[in-house]
Amino acid sequence: MQAETGFFSSAGAAVGQGIKWVSDALHWLFGGFFGALGDFFSGMAASLGMSPNVMNFALLLIGLMMLWAGIKAFARRSILSGIFWLVLTALLLGALIA
Repeated sequence: MQAETGFFSSAGAAVGQGIKWVSDALHWLFGGFFGALGDFFSGMAASLGMSPNVMNFALLLIGLMMLWAGIKAFARRSILSGIFWLVLTALLLGALIA
């Protein structure tokens, strides 16, 4: 038993091919982008000597924000709070980066 190819069959095939083409294009575009992003973060983690996982990068971001707070405190001429933020930053980043 052979299926008949009518107008709706070929129209459905054309729509399916269009959807497949769009899906393949998005996979190519974002797959390359996220692959490059993953390679970037893996290289950065390797150079810092830490494991490349989300928690470590979150702690790294928090540590950099604490470092910025220490620099801003010294810019405001607040020596004690600057020392406080830099000591906390050194403890966090020292434990994170081995």
